[in-house]
Amino acid sequence: MESQKAAVTRNTERFVSGHPANNVLLWGSRGTGKSSLVKALLPAYAEHGLRLVEVDKEELLQLPAVLDRIQDRPERFILFSDDLSFEASEPGYKPLKAALEGSLSGLPDNVLIYATSNRRHLLPEYFAENRETTFVDGEIHLGDAVEEKIYLSERFGLWISFYPFSQDDYLAIVEHWLQQNGQEMNEEIRLLALQWATQRGSRSGRVARQFAIDLATR
Repeated sequence: MESQKAAVTRNTERFVSGHPANNVLLWGSRGTGKSSLVKALLPAYAEHGLRLVEVDKEELLQLPAVLDRIQDRPERFILFSDDLSFEASEPGYKPLKAALEGSLSGLPDNVLIYATSNRRHLLPEYFAENRETTFVDGEIHLGDAVEEKIYLSERFGLWISFYPFSQDDYLAIVEHWLQQNGQEMNEEIRLLALQWATQRGSRSGRVARQFAIDLATR
């Protein structure tokens, strides 16, 4: 988590300082802190002019209008789209692609896009599409459908990966939330925390916090 935080922090500091910075895609396992990391940027850099505007997937069709409203403002804006992914039939990715690729309808200098997703490639991929892939003189040439889906994610200059927590990581987060509630970790609570994670099929920060809340009510 520290390396992910450092990468996002460096990029954001460049941005609020007026230097070129990358759009960011934070992708990976659910409940690993992707959204929390982005939301923590606002209190950290608000006094430097940073503003965070959350844009739902359904609102991306209005992205050109949003950019038109904020492009001449003195603040620095991060447009944040949480849990972003598209089905093949959804049109919202097209204005996002246009903004990311630096076309005439691209992003103004005072705007970046940060997005979180469980998918590394934001559009769904199908096995049948791989049949379009060809080999020419030893080089791989992807089919148009596959190329389109990879292309969208590649428009984000910075990819930050989040992987499932180890058992030790999960228990450390449980202990953190216990301390917030004035409790201490012991062997009995440790076993209960592991059982809680097993029942939910996930060891994540969200699951750790839910366990600590439940334990506090017992």
